[in-house]
Amino acid sequence: MQVNSNLKLFGRYASLNVLGMIGLSCYILADTFFVAQGVGSNGLTALSLALPVYSVTNGTGLMIGMGGATRFSISKSSSIFTRSLVYGWCVAIVYLLCGIFLSGALATALGADTQVHEFTKTYLQILLLFSPLFLTNNILNCFVRNDNDPRLSMIAMLAGTFTNIVFDYILVFPCNLGIGGAALATGFSPLISICILSTHFFSKKNNLKFKKAALKVWDFIKSVKDISALGIAALITELSSGIVLIVFNNLILRLEGNLGVAAYGIIANIAIVVNSIFTGIAEGSQPIISRSYGEGRFKDAKKILKYGIISAVIFAAVFYITSFIFTEPIVKLFDSEGSSELISMAVHGFRIYFLAAFFLGINILVASYFTSIDRAANGFIISLCRGLAVIVPVSVLMSFVLGLDGVWLSLCISELIVCGIGALLLKKRNI
Repeated sequence: MQVNSNLKLFGRYASLNVLGMIGLSCYILADTFFVAQGVGSNGLTALSLALPVYSVTNGTGLMIGMGGATRFSISKSSSIFTRSLVYGWCVAIVYLLCGIFLSGALATALGADTQVHEFTKTYLQILLLFSPLFLTNNILNCFVRNDNDPRLSMIAMLAGTFTNIVFDYILVFPCNLGIGGAALATGFSPLISICILSTHFFSKKNNLKFKKAALKVWDFIKSVKDISALGIAALITELSSGIVLIVFNNLILRLEGNLGVAAYGIIANIAIVVNSIFTGIAEGSQPIISRSYGEGRFKDAKKILKYGIISAVIFAAVFYITSFIFTEPIVKLFDSEGSSELISMAVHGFRIYFLAAFFLGINILVASYFTSIDRAANGFIISLCRGLAVIVPVSVLMSFVLGLDGVWLSLCISELIVCGIGALLLKKRNI
């Protein structure tokens, strides 16, 4: 009976959160589609170069939201909610100032040449100016979901995505604002999600309260450290996407130039959606695992991890088989110029790159699991390996050995290595 109860609870949280995360990931995917149609391959290149900054802002929001919500689930202390929001707003101010003063320098640092520099700068500037909304949205999403309202969290994320798609079309085409219009649409959309999530505070099930006493300086500093430690795996998971983007962009620029980066831009945006599904399974599992761990039901926590891994592997198989068959139609959706070279490069890369899906989901789930049971250090190790320690040397080495094919294949090899590290950590901790 307990097994059925755990499975039912996992199915409810994971499915609702996956739907919501797909919606959230489609912010950038929608931008990619409309920029491809309205701006062309230079717009795609600029968007690909700017994506790491989106990963940083989104990852910061997830770090604070996941870290704070995990502590909330374990301790049931509502003061952590106030501290998480204030922490997020402080970081958002830094990002906003970077948008005002450093967007041009960031575009140059990310590899934008004279051909795409202005496009990249415009997108980065608008994205960073709206970072307070991104961070607030991510934090509220995590807390509302952990406060027993995953359905509202899903509705909010899907509503934000629908708004983004509508405004993308209006601002890119009728208003003719190009890549700046796409960035504005993405920036405004979290406001809709925030408004919907705010209705949770008026519901009977609400346990989230604003507490002035929670802002005592020393207590606030201790909470910031605790939130960061518990949420660092979520941040590194997002940063890993950004770091992979930066490394791959530079390697592909050297091998194939701007056209290669445009092809990778298509693949990278599909990868955001794939990542979001695995992240959705992990985040849907997190409140159940944390609650089980906090109540001393360790076997139940292990069962939820098992359900998550099985779900991730099944999704990876279905996605890979389906996308392998329909790769060319998928790629053509993002090519408005009819470039046969771009399509050929993207199709070939797509089929190699996404072999990583079979290991990627497992790694995200295991890192999240360690964080959920208050073993943040192990989660950090896995996430660090995914984001820097393994992927960077492997991709550089593979690019020299096999050229562009080596770049596409390096993600799969890296995730396989990290999967082995995760298995050793689980065995060592007897978890």
